[in-house]
Amino acid sequence: MNQPTLIKGVLVGVPAGMIVIGIISLFFFDGVPEAGDDQGNRAEDFLRAPVNEEDLRRWVERLSMDIGPRPGSDVTKSRICAKWIESELSEENMGYRPEVRFFEVDGIEYRNVEAQLPGTTRAAEVVVVGAHYDSVAGSPGANDNATGVAAMLALAQAFTGLENARTLRFVAFANEEPPYFQTESMGSLVYARACREKGEKIVGMISLESLGYYSDEKNSQRFPPGLRKFYPDTGNFVGIVGDESSKPLVEEFYGNFRSISDFPVQKAALPDELPGIGWSDHWSFWQNGYQALMVTDTATYRYPHYHKLSDTPDKIDFTRYTRVVKALSGALKKLVNP
Repeated sequence: MNQPTLIKGVLVGVPAGMIVIGIISLFFFDGVPEAGDDQGNRAEDFLRAPVNEEDLRRWVERLSMDIGPRPGSDVTKSRICAKWIESELSEENMGYRPEVRFFEVDGIEYRNVEAQLPGTTRAAEVVVVGAHYDSVAGSPGANDNATGVAAMLALAQAFTGLENARTLRFVAFANEEPPYFQTESMGSLVYARACREKGEKIVGMISLESLGYYSDEKNSQRFPPGLRKFYPDTGNFVGIVGDESSKPLVEEFYGNFRSISDFPVQKAALPDELPGIGWSDHWSFWQNGYQALMVTDTATYRYPHYHKLSDTPDKIDFTRYTRVVKALSGALKKLVNP
């Protein structure tokens, strides 16, 4: 992730006069019980290939350790990563026929990788689940964002061969990190713009961003001075955040998540001009008139290894990360079958 998500986006750099927004945002946040067992196995009842920790761990390690740091500036690593994702999604492995969407930056070819599961009764309505596969230079990017890519692959595998009312797309994006962040060279912006130009009806985009770090220690969730009392100070939750125009999607997806799992979750629909609210690939879809949200562990405001060489798989809480992805599978199933 290019910048701190959720909390930092709401608070950092906001003038004193904007504190009211932070207070108002409380009306958009709901706490849930402390982490416990999921509410039965409803997230797995429908899955062809249930989400499991072994696969998630294998994919995170493949990206962060075997491939390693993969900034967009390293063209070879970027291509290796894209080809690996394409292979994982392929007919031989998951049953998809992935399409590679090529685009150029300064004469260099980059790749967005897409796999689609056509809908039935509402096929023209598209839900996109995406994650960026690059990391910041010098970091293995286990949490940022191998966990996002692995979660996307787990969801793609879970939905293989299933019929859903809406069309479901899984997309791996290049070039989210600097120096491409929020520029014309950002892979998700290239992709979202092409969807808009084709007149595609994307009814929701889910950006999977830094999902693997959780802590039950008091004060493990950090905040700027002044607003700490308004938010949980324990970093054991996952956040669902969008801009104000995406509030319907945030509310629906949050409700779906809670109906599947009692894993702690927070939601927010906030002004898009607040720094950080759009600091991942969902921002690109906002720019093209689509509702989009980000699911995140809040990155730097919790994760001490954010954008560092130490962002390695041993820092990931794979047990809770797996629970989150399982809940996302159930929430997504409801979203594509309204």
